[in-house]
Amino acid sequence: MRKRYRFLFMIIMVMAFGFGYLHLFVGEAYNFERLHIFLFNLTSGGTSILYYIENEKRMSKRVRIFLVLSIVFAVLAWLEFFIPAAFCGLVLGCIANRVRCDAFSFFPREFFLRGYTTATRFAHASILCLVLALFISVGVILNNAWLHIVTLETLSIDTFFLGFSFPVSLITMSVMFSLIPNVKGAWMQLATLIAFWVINLGVILFFLFIVAGKLWPQVAVTLLLFFTVVLIFIIFVKYVKELQQKSFLVSGMLFLLYTAITGIAYILLEIGSDGYPVWGDFLLRLHSVVALYGWNLTGLSVIYRRYDFPIRLNSTQLIIGHWLLVGVVVPLGDVFSGVALLATAGYGIFLFLMFFSGKISGEPGVALSE
Repeated sequence: MRKRYRFLFMIIMVMAFGFGYLHLFVGEAYNFERLHIFLFNLTSGGTSILYYIENEKRMSKRVRIFLVLSIVFAVLAWLEFFIPAAFCGLVLGCIANRVRCDAFSFFPREFFLRGYTTATRFAHASILCLVLALFISVGVILNNAWLHIVTLETLSIDTFFLGFSFPVSLITMSVMFSLIPNVKGAWMQLATLIAFWVINLGVILFFLFIVAGKLWPQVAVTLLLFFTVVLIFIIFVKYVKELQQKSFLVSGMLFLLYTAITGIAYILLEIGSDGYPVWGDFLLRLHSVVALYGWNLTGLSVIYRRYDFPIRLNSTQLIIGHWLLVGVVVPLGDVFSGVALLATAGYGIFLFLMFFSGKISGEPGVALSE
């Protein structure tokens, strides 16, 4: 990705991160959390998915339009201008679906036929989920603001924090599997196929259980997803050769396992209810921070530098700094406004180092492909 695009995404990501703390300084007049999540997951994440699927160094016109409209959508949803937001979401869904159909096919035959790599399956699943999330969010917005056909409290625009986060997770899985060599053993093919279906169907079921308010089924699905992620982690560590991007993606997988543990703890706490008023909000915030700025950010960072590896930085030191930032400094920022400013500055420094450290000249890079 060209430097000017990386700089643009860095600005958007730092702004999104800062919105997560803005309530500490201006109060709770507006739902800044909605703006915070949508700018990261939909604007940065969704645009990056389209960029990755098109597989061009230059961002196409339709991807640039998606980028601009996703910002408009996030702002409109934040201001609760729901009817214009619904129209904007409809256009975004159409753009994403056009990119999907040009790259793959209208019907996702890659999911069911042999001859397609797991990386290709995850890539198609990622953009398909983005399209569905956008179209469903339009229906939810219209229902809640105008039609009032469905009256479920859990079916709100904020539910799509997960709906727009999942496609980013899937594209990161595609990146990971693109680095795994074609191991032809029957067990390997079966394991990767099972992992693909469990991840996709599991998260869809989890989303439906959230809407239905079913807590114990959420626990069961989360445990299944946890062990599937462990399986993918083992395959990735065993078969991918030592590359710089492998180090970052291993760190990202550890973040993902951490989110599974905090997610299970949060649901169990909600079931028990006794400790929920004290620890519930903290666990939920920790879960979302690690998911966004640990796992998802790792995948997006590798996509942005996909043609540049190896890059000139100390991977171990940066990964340790990333964990300290996400695991310690960012949660403390929710309590202390001074630490919030420190966390935002540290986040900006991390992005700058990851996005703009120079390529090591003379070293062959490994481009990612589906």
